[in-house]
Amino acid sequence: MPITRRTVLQLSATGALLTGCSPAGENAPAAAARPAAPSPSPTPTPTPNLPDQIEHGPRTRPQLALTFHGQGTPAEAEAVLAAAEKGGARVTVLAVGSWLDAHPQLAARVLGGGHELGNHTQTHGDIGAMDEAAASAEITECAARLRRLTGSQGRWFRPSQARLTTPQVVALARRAGYPHVLSYDVDTLDYTDPGPAAVRAAVAGQAGPGSVVSLHLGHAGTVAALPGILADLHRRGLRAVTTSELLT
Repeated sequence: MPITRRTVLQLSATGALLTGCSPAGENAPAAAARPAAPSPSPTPTPTPNLPDQIEHGPRTRPQLALTFHGQGTPAEAEAVLAAAEKGGARVTVLAVGSWLDAHPQLAARVLGGGHELGNHTQTHGDIGAMDEAAASAEITECAARLRRLTGSQGRWFRPSQARLTTPQVVALARRAGYPHVLSYDVDTLDYTDPGPAAVRAAVAGQAGPGSVVSLHLGHAGTVAALPGILADLHRRGLRAVTTSELLT
């Protein structure tokens, strides 16, 4: 029996809090031309058959999404984006609002490379433990930064300091214009700085078609691991695309 889109997009029980978000080399495939920057998009609407909290996409296509939590120095961010572009990959950066305040030029840099930009809260606090007003502000303040810098608040919101979040945060995200919360099914634990080989092995061992992989800007081991990660994916016939491409 063929696997349907509804089958592969699983909804985990809301409220289950899991760790996996930080508090605070081989030759890659041949270089690809940098895509043109996408135009700002309107506030997104719900996509049929997608759950409230998305852990992965369809398992039937040879593609996955590499998603980066947006913090760290501009040099580290540039190194990740350049490595992705050299390897013909498009990635999704979930930006922390305070990071955009400190480095506003990075919003245009992400989009200019053909990548995708989303919301990862304003201050990266434990949003699942906040009261309603504080949690709402975390979402809406980062969204405001994104709109000011790019003309769009982005399609995706990822909660901070949890893989899956609470029903309250899901509802607040929806109210702010994010119909779906973006989770992941592959946690590389790169924020613990295990070294490039461990980060690469985590992707090689866990990621497959449809995966949403959690990675972080701001960690030298992740920067060093990325060319090898992309080379591994290329050998396996897997292509790294933006989250929106994965879920379309």
